[in-house]
Amino acid sequence: MPAATPAGTPSRPRIELIADDEHPGGTMLVMDDVRQSYVDIDDPTYLDFEYIQYFASVLDTLPDGPLAVTHIGGGALTMPRYLQASRPGSPQIVLEPDTELTELVRTRLPLPRQHRIRIRPQEGRAGVRALADASADVVLLDAYADGRVPASLTTLEFLTDVRRVLKADGLFLANLVDEPGLRYIARVLAGLWTVFDDVAMVSSNDVLKGRRFGNVVLAASSKLDVERLSQQIARQPFPAGVRDREQLALRYSSFRPWTDADCAPSPEPAREGWRIR
Repeated sequence: MPAATPAGTPSRPRIELIADDEHPGGTMLVMDDVRQSYVDIDDPTYLDFEYIQYFASVLDTLPDGPLAVTHIGGGALTMPRYLQASRPGSPQIVLEPDTELTELVRTRLPLPRQHRIRIRPQEGRAGVRALADASADVVLLDAYADGRVPASLTTLEFLTDVRRVLKADGLFLANLVDEPGLRYIARVLAGLWTVFDDVAMVSSNDVLKGRRFGNVVLAASSKLDVERLSQQIARQPFPAGVRDREQLALRYSSFRPWTDADCAPSPEPAREGWRIR
């Protein structure tokens, strides 16, 4: 019988790496029955989750060549592997505090040779604080605890620090989740508008129309190529859309940012039948 967890101590998530019988080379990372990451060890450019495809579409609007990328949240290292394959030579930092998860992933799903991916056992807030000014082309947020985005990773103070780490034309990408109405996302947008000149939202059409709980990708920079991004998203296998800053402002401009003194994690998902998409 396992030892009891001390009162007040978070329980250890159950981690599984499950081979995809329908896709040779594919492996799913599952934590406490929530599908967290998918990796094709033979073809890192194969992206299974919809939100990961949105990430790739936004990145494809940037000039060709290596990118200095900081990832907040590691999972099975899907995006670091993708960038290593699609933009060889990209120096990447992954902030992942779960050392047991990192060891399992690196053992079962080895990183490619000659990669430039460095994994630091740090949580996102402290890890970003330790980074140098203007040291990243891209900061990518994809961090969850028990299916929810931690409150500390969407506040105005945190977003201000992310902007410090990014170069002048750097890009911030975030994978978030919300319920119909997107009231949580609206407060994140308020923080992004305070810090960045341009913001866009990408999601499936049913999430954008408020029909279900789901993933939303936010992109923020000094200037986004929304026209090219819309063309990229139009090629997605499932219906998805892009909302630019003007469209978002019409609906969400009255909200105030999350702050360190007033913040909350993303809404809790309905577990039955839900997956990170």
